[in-house]
Order: sequence, then structure tokens, then C-alpha cells
Amino acid sequence: MGCYECCVKCLGGIPYASLFATLLCFTGVALFCGCGHQALTETERLIETYFSRNLQDYTSLAYIIVYFQYIIYGTASFFFLYCIILLAEGFYTTSAIKETFGNFRSTLCGRCLSTTFIAVTYLLAVIWLLVFACAALPVYIFYNMSSTCQTITILSETSSGLNQLCVDARQYGVLPWNATPGKVCGMTLVAVCKTKEFDMTFDLYIAAFAGAGATLVALIHFLMGLSANWAYSKDSWKVRLYNSIRVKETQELEEILKSSRNGTTSSNEIEKA
Repeated sequence: MGCYECCVKCLGGIPYASLFATLLCFTGVALFCGCGHQALTETERLIETYFSRNLQDYTSLAYIIVYFQYIIYGTASFFFLYCIILLAEGFYTTSAIKETFGNFRSTLCGRCLSTTFIAVTYLLAVIWLLVFACAALPVYIFYNMSSTCQTITILSETSSGLNQLCVDARQYGVLPWNATPGKVCGMTLVAVCKTKEFDMTFDLYIAAFAGAGATLVALIHFLMGLSANWAYSKDSWKVRLYNSIRVKETQELEEILKSSRNGTTSSNEIEKA
């Protein structure tokens, strides 16, 4: 086998669909976990600096942020291992790998393993759909805050009573209703929107939202690939069963023909005798 044929065979054994889904999932999880972790930290600083003067007002929020950050650590580790497993499963289903290790996936154990991966991936896709929806909430809050700041800037030269335009963190459930001041109004809000902390936090939430979307697309891509592999496994098992039955029938037919020929030969010998 020449170098070209060897390269073609190696490239043919690469599961491009699973490889693309794995890279997309790694990218999405990295964006979601990394940017989400830092965005939560910056959000706590903004709340502490501008929206609350009492430590007890945002103590619960601080604990929730810490819990979410630990969940992010676990999520990143889990998806790293799970994507590696799915990528290995994708490599194993290629023709080149099956020529080396045998047609294991056509067995009952292989089909049960594929069914398990499909069920787990489907469950993860449903859960991540909820995560994707929740990731849109902070983007929506910061977008409203930025829009309010732009409105105040536009109306600052022609209108009065700008202090009535506020962003109240309490109405989003970020702070309790007894928190003081709990809101930022007027030109003070504009000053908050112009800080580097606000811009960076907004950008981080957008990146985390995009990462959640990319991860969801990767899971759907994995699900389609696993379903196709399962269908192939099922068809392969049926073909192998059909071939085994056909081989047995052929062997039985050959034995019948052989025995009939032997019987004909022995009768001819008796007649000659």
C-alpha cells in the first residue's frame, strides 16, 4: 500500500461530524464557563458599588454567585469528559476502525451502548436548552440598562426630570425589596454605564450566551450523529443475521446435494455388480 492510499484510508477513518461537534462543544463550553464565571464576579462588584450600601442586602446574592461558579467548574469538567467519550465512539463507528477491531457495534452490547448515549445526549440537550434561556436573562437586563442610559443621554439637553428614569435591580429579583437604594437613576446611571466594569460585564454575558448557544448546537449535532450510527448498527445487525441464515441454508443445500450424489453413485455401483 502506497503513501497516498494509506493517507486516504486514515482520513476515511476520521469521524468528521463527531470531530466538528466536539470542537464546537469545547468552544461553547469554554465561552460559557469562562465568561460566565467572570461575569458573575463583575456583577457582584457592580451591585456592591452602585446598588446596595448594606452588606446584608446582597449576602444571599453573593452565596448564589459562589454556588453557580462551582456549578460552572463541574459543568466544564463533565462536558470535557463526555465529549471525549462521544468522539471516541464516533471514531469507533468508522469503517477503518471496524476493520481493525471488528463489528462490535452490531452486537447487542454495542446497540445498548448507542441507545444509552442517545438518551443521555437528549437529556443534556433539553437541560441545556433551559440553560440557554436562562443565559439570555442577564443579557436582557444589561441591554435594558444600556438602552435607558442612551435615552437619558439623548434627553439630557432638552428634558427635565431625568432622575425619574431609573434601573431598579430589585424588580429583577437580584436584590430584596428592602435593599437601599436598590436602584440607580438619572446621570448617575449614565456614569455607571460609561464605566469599564459595565461594558466588560455586558460583553462577558453576551459571550456566555453565545457559548451556551454553540453548546446547544453541538449537542443537537451529536444527537443526530448518534441516531444515524444507531440506525446503521441496527441495519448492520440485520444484514449479518441474514447472511448467517443464508450461509446455513447454502451449507444445508450443499449437504443434501452431496448426499443425493453419493446415493446415486452407490446405486449405480450396485446395478453394475
